[in-house]
Amino acid sequence: MCKFFSGVSDGKGKFMYFDSKLRKECLSGKLNYNPDSHTSIADYFGYKGKREDVLNKYEYNPLTKVFEIDQLNSKDDSERIKDACLNLDFKKIVPELIIKDIVNPFELGTIKVYKKDIALLKQWDSVWDSVRDSVGDSVGDSVWDSVWDSVGDSVGDSVGDSVWASVRASVGDSVWDSVWASVWAYTSSYFNLKQWKHIDHKKGANPFQSCIDLWERGLVPSYDGKIWRLHGKGGKILWEGKVIKVKE
Repeated sequence: MCKFFSGVSDGKGKFMYFDSKLRKECLSGKLNYNPDSHTSIADYFGYKGKREDVLNKYEYNPLTKVFEIDQLNSKDDSERIKDACLNLDFKKIVPELIIKDIVNPFELGTIKVYKKDIALLKQWDSVWDSVRDSVGDSVGDSVWDSVWDSVGDSVGDSVGDSVWASVRASVGDSVWDSVWASVWAYTSSYFNLKQWKHIDHKKGANPFQSCIDLWERGLVPSYDGKIWRLHGKGGKILWEGKVIKVKE
């Protein structure tokens, strides 16, 4: 399965890929292509059928900066293509995508919780159970599933598993849903969308921003059905208690 971001080359440094305009046409149905399929890219740029076999195929993750050679069918121009990927303006590929470093909150060294953090937790308490349905559907419909999958996998592999392991060591399996809801919320911070599905919110605002702010402060919420906790440095519990729900 081809990943975001995929492209092909002719072995001479000519790099072919789907930009924002072409991706939007695919989403709208005007073009019947998958924008991160090497076969679709080859077909669109005039290398249909067996002609595709003369092209080199590459994949690049703009978040992790990992460049992969999928196939070399012509002269190796991978260094030129890698350099092109590193210098691409991804606003011209997926304008909704925000390119930034992936943060592991437990490596930020946070050891204290403030009143503003509890206020954010109260906001998160009112929306956290909507995040799974909202984020995947919103991003997939707005850009392309391959983009969502790539970003989700990047965040999950880089920090999601380690965050879960750290929290689990403190409180056990009962907080599984709430911790992974936090991971999903943080993943949503890589997308700038006007509207998020399945939740009422101010247009252009991320309804899960409260959790994103906590995460980037070095705090991850967990909830066992009765008690909320905020975990900081190394996953240590820094605060626990009940919160009063924010009125709609």
